[in-house]
Amino acid sequence: MILAAGRGERMRPLTDTLPKPLLRIHGKPLIERHVERLARAGMSRIVINLAWLGSMIRDHLGDGSRYGVRIEYSVESPQALETAGGIFRALPSLGAGPFVVVNGDVFTEYGFEGLALPEARDAHLVLVPNPPQHPRGDFGLCAGLALPSARQQYTFGGIAVYRPEFFAGCADGRFPLKPLLVRAMAAHRCSAEVYTGRWEDVGTPERLRALNAR
Repeated sequence: MILAAGRGERMRPLTDTLPKPLLRIHGKPLIERHVERLARAGMSRIVINLAWLGSMIRDHLGDGSRYGVRIEYSVESPQALETAGGIFRALPSLGAGPFVVVNGDVFTEYGFEGLALPEARDAHLVLVPNPPQHPRGDFGLCAGLALPSARQQYTFGGIAVYRPEFFAGCADGRFPLKPLLVRAMAAHRCSAEVYTGRWEDVGTPERLRALNAR
């Protein structure tokens, strides 16, 4: 699943007329780069959630056939449902087994083909070294398990694998992801890895310009 429903407030005014995942890095939209990398990793079905200017994303990517995948869309209306709410809404399309989720607004060279969910875990997170705009990080890591906090903190890179069971007890609506992650961590059911390769949160016009200049 590619998360693409957000308004992109920090990216305004660019996102007033264009959804954030369609912003271009060296001529190619961010979300198109994800679709291509997921396809190369052998993932043949992709679900994309839509809200703000979502029809533009659907028009650009179509049914996914030109990328060798099948794309389905999960529509959120009248507003985006936040990360966890959006994933929960799409669960019927994601199947009964583990599934990959990636934020549509990150630029990365992470190899999705190596992403896996260990046994006895409901979630597996890809963490990255803290970028300048997020120096305190999000979570810790010890012996392969994600922690709510630790002496060494890392930033959640917006790439993860989940089992449907991770969302047990949830109901359709707007709700965030972090409380569910903390719940899984408390039960020792959330693993993690640290990725030190190319990763950028394309969150502001300045970061977009800097990335395109490199």
